[in-house]
Amino acid sequence: MSSQYHEPPEELSAKTRDCTRILVSLKEEIEAVDWYNQRMDLATDDQVRKILEHNRNEEMEHACMALEWLRRNMPNWDAMLRTYLFTDGDILSIEEDSEGHGGEGHGGHASGTGGSARGLGIGRLAGKGGK
Repeated sequence: MSSQYHEPPEELSAKTRDCTRILVSLKEEIEAVDWYNQRMDLATDDQVRKILEHNRNEEMEHACMALEWLRRNMPNWDAMLRTYLFTDGDILSIEEDSEGHGGEGHGGHASGTGGSARGLGIGRLAGKGGK
């Protein structure tokens, strides 16, 4: 097995090793989404295309499960997902808006998000040595 670690695994905590496992799995799921998507695009048989689409969607489901685990278990995922997901408008302007307004104005949030990231200063946190 090729190592997925950049530091000695035996020195890493069990939590960090679990984070590595789920991050590697997330990469694999996203890669599989791309493979199925490309195959769908070239499929000439409608039934084949539908099967590939079903498989692609299953991989999306798996990727979302991994993201949810990360949101719950790895620092900063929750804040970043709340800032960027389910928003409208230009994605890059979300960061610019949050930094320009001290984290207060995430004007890109779609209705239904409840503005949960408002006032958390997420833009300021992201800019402090961690991108």
